[in-house]
Amino acid sequence: MKNSRYSILALAVAGLVSGCAKPGPVGLDQSIAVAELASLPVPSATDYSAGAQGDQARPLDLLNVAVFGVPELTREVRVNNGGYFDFPLIGAVQANGRSLAEISFELETRLAGEFVRNPDVTVEFVERIGQVVTVSGEVDKPGQYPILQSMSLIDIVASAGGLTEYSQIDDVLILREIEGQRYIGIYDLGAIQRGNYPDPEVYAHDIVIVGDSPSRRQLTEILRYSQLITNPLILIERAVNNN
Repeated sequence: MKNSRYSILALAVAGLVSGCAKPGPVGLDQSIAVAELASLPVPSATDYSAGAQGDQARPLDLLNVAVFGVPELTREVRVNNGGYFDFPLIGAVQANGRSLAEISFELETRLAGEFVRNPDVTVEFVERIGQVVTVSGEVDKPGQYPILQSMSLIDIVASAGGLTEYSQIDDVLILREIEGQRYIGIYDLGAIQRGNYPDPEVYAHDIVIVGDSPSRRQLTEILRYSQLITNPLILIERAVNNN
């Protein structure tokens, strides 16, 4: 009688798990085709709003300016609506549409001689207005996150607080629009971490979606709320071990 009870419960649990099995990442939607590409296309300047791309600054961006050996000149500056920011000793500096290297060179040129001997200036982004990636799904803190420098898929998932208990690491999507065409990349974070293929770079306006594990989620809910199933599951495990 006891063995019969174990068998019935085992079959019931097997049915629950198989019934919750995760479907494949590619559906049968006729509007979706497999692209013959090794990786997602890289956005061009026209794919960014206001023409901002790469390391070009734009109004309301927040920059960190560091002058080597002169800590009193190291500070964060906000680019104003007109595309300029004020800097001690030299006044207004044009930033809009200029690369970080170009801004650094102007600061070095204008500080040289009269104010600082052989200045070495580094400019980095702290915040980029509009240059964000949207992260959703099974991450700890879904939302929009700024692209500061070059960032990979693993970087942006980490920025969103990392994976949740139910995340499906082999079902991570990057949605990207290039010249009006929507592309979808499907990635396996575990395979990336093992070095099976490169960690893809993400760009402003990308959407990253981390899938979940329906079978694990449903089984956990069963364990949490059904005392009828909880105890037998433990007994089945013990019965198998004792054999």
